[in-house]
Amino acid sequence: MPIFIVCPVGTLRRLRQPAAPCMESQFPIIIVGLVVAVAGLLLWLLLRRRSVQLPPSAETKPHLRPGEREALPRAEPPDADRAERAERAPAAGRGATPPTPPSARTPSVPPPTPAAEPAAAPPTAAEVEAAESLAQAEAEALAAPQRDIELLRKGLANTRGGFIARLAKLFGSRPTIDEALIEQIEEVLITADIGVKTSERMLARLRQQMQNGKLTDADEVWRCLREMASEVLQTTAKPLALQHKPSLILIVGVNGAGKTTTIGKLAARYTALGRRVLLAAGDTYRAAAVLQLEVWGRRVNCPVIKGKEGADPSGVIFDAIKRAQEEAYDLVIADTAGRLHTKAPLMEELKKVDRTIQKALGDRGADEILLVLDATTGQNAVQQMHMFREALQISGVVLTKLDGTAKGGMILGIVDEHKIPIRFVGLGERVEDLREFDAKSFVEALFTKPDGETLAA
Repeated sequence: MPIFIVCPVGTLRRLRQPAAPCMESQFPIIIVGLVVAVAGLLLWLLLRRRSVQLPPSAETKPHLRPGEREALPRAEPPDADRAERAERAPAAGRGATPPTPPSARTPSVPPPTPAAEPAAAPPTAAEVEAAESLAQAEAEALAAPQRDIELLRKGLANTRGGFIARLAKLFGSRPTIDEALIEQIEEVLITADIGVKTSERMLARLRQQMQNGKLTDADEVWRCLREMASEVLQTTAKPLALQHKPSLILIVGVNGAGKTTTIGKLAARYTALGRRVLLAAGDTYRAAAVLQLEVWGRRVNCPVIKGKEGADPSGVIFDAIKRAQEEAYDLVIADTAGRLHTKAPLMEELKKVDRTIQKALGDRGADEILLVLDATTGQNAVQQMHMFREALQISGVVLTKLDGTAKGGMILGIVDEHKIPIRFVGLGERVEDLREFDAKSFVEALFTKPDGETLAA
């Protein structure tokens, strides 16, 4: 703002007049006035220059419109204010305005450069291998159910070509769902060795669904059959109980059912899982059975406890249990002599074996008693189950040779009538062909509609 310097009029007049003798006495006053005038001028120039450098603001320019005020440049805040504003920026929300870069005319001290974070160390070979193994295990776990279904479909090809194909042809020839069709379905189920009682239960369910108007086409019949099969097979599904050390699995069955081969495959399975397995050659009546078990023992690296030909089977199994207890084995799998289920003395011998096991294990008995059944025998396998259950507490079934029969439906009759779970199914000669039974996968594979080539056969 301008500064007006007022000098006394008398002083100016005296300056115009010639110097008087008393001028020397007034000289200091003149000097002081000039100094004050020069200082005021310098102060005015300094304030004017500073006002030019400062940016205009909304307060100094009241005539500007709101849009023009926002467009005006802003003065850069001091470093301390800028740091505080940066700390409050995350909490300001979506409408926060980023800090304005410093002006070229306003010097500022640059913020200190943060120390660089140390680079992450590259993964070691062990970590890479572990990650790859985990990814592979996850992929295998996802692919396992579908792979099991495909293997079961291949193994059940003969069964699907049997009663499943006959059902499909029946639906194709009689698209109307009526009582006559239900009777024809009954004939197919009974001839498939499902069993009379199980067939009657399934047919009663179909008739009820038909009366309720829920069976309108062949697809609904397929759905109803699948649901009933799943209910039958899953009612008794329980995990294999091998919690003791040593645990014991007793294998029983008739001649030719595949007991010794099943023992070898089970030994390979549990050895692969990290269990120490000991085999007991309880079939002392056939030298070939002992030799076959020894071959499997060498193949899967499991020792075999055997006795002399014709020795007491109970004594051999007792010796095997004692050795397993002394040498900390995890599992004992004991073979027994194949016997006809109609021979009462042989069934009494099995009861003696069971009593010996209870004595050796402290009155708790075998952890699992598995009955090996040949799937090709059809309804005869159901009769075998009756006789063996009278002698022993059968805990599960191993169904062998399922890939070589068209009577795979007999599995429904066995489980439905006896309420005993299927533990394993045999689908071939290889070790991996003895597969743990899964009801959902089995039903999915069994009730897959046959293709046109199968129907034409």
